Amino acid sequence: MISITGIGWINQQEYGCVMMGIQESYAVDALPKKKIFSHAFKNFGRLDSVSKMTCSAIALALKDAGIDCPPESKRDIGTIGSGSSGSLQSDLDYFRDYLDSGRTLSRGNLFIYTLPSSPAGEAAIHFGLQGPVFYIAGPGNSVATALRTASEIILNNEASVMLAGMTGPDSAVYFVLKKTSDAAGDVLCSYDYAMKVMETNSGLDDMVREFLNSMKGSVV
Repeated sequence: MISITGIGWINQQEYGCVMMGIQESYAVDALPKKKIFSHAFKNFGRLDSVSKMTCSAIALALKDAGIDCPPESKRDIGTIGSGSSGSLQSDLDYFRDYLDSGRTLSRGNLFIYTLPSSPAGEAAIHFGLQGPVFYIAGPGNSVATALRTASEIILNNEASVMLAGMTGPDSAVYFVLKKTSDAAGDVLCSYDYAMKVMETNSGLDDMVREFLNSMKGSVV
């Protein structure tokens, strides 16, 4: 069976790990990187805002699932990101910079993030994740589609573990999925239960709140 073994989330005021029961506040201009990332994230400052949110949520999800990814490690873990706007804001930033530069040249560090899969790619590089990397665009709560696709990848033995999630304008949530036995003790909830939560909660904050409440009641 496919189970959820960790959930990491972050918005403009708080971040946390669902299974570990971590929920901490922070100042939006002072992200506590040392608490979120297990090792220093090279060039984190140059990432666009979506990539910072995505990489932070993935770091928290891996921590929640008890998966350690030290420097130089390589793991058979894939990543599926999702959202409703893709890389639209980064596209606009790049084109605005192109206009400001007289329509001759724009900065390469802005061009990097004009691909919607770039945030997940940055996370894969930092954590040494060697599984497939995808981005799914769609209206509303596309994280359900991301989880469904991640489950299919695991069942087809294309990756042993998958990260799947969604990044919005000011928040992100990522799930860790893998095959488990019925007696597994490291399971946060079943895949089926996670999908039910997706169906009844459209916003990322509402979704996280539902999972936190379910952990208090030990609902799997």
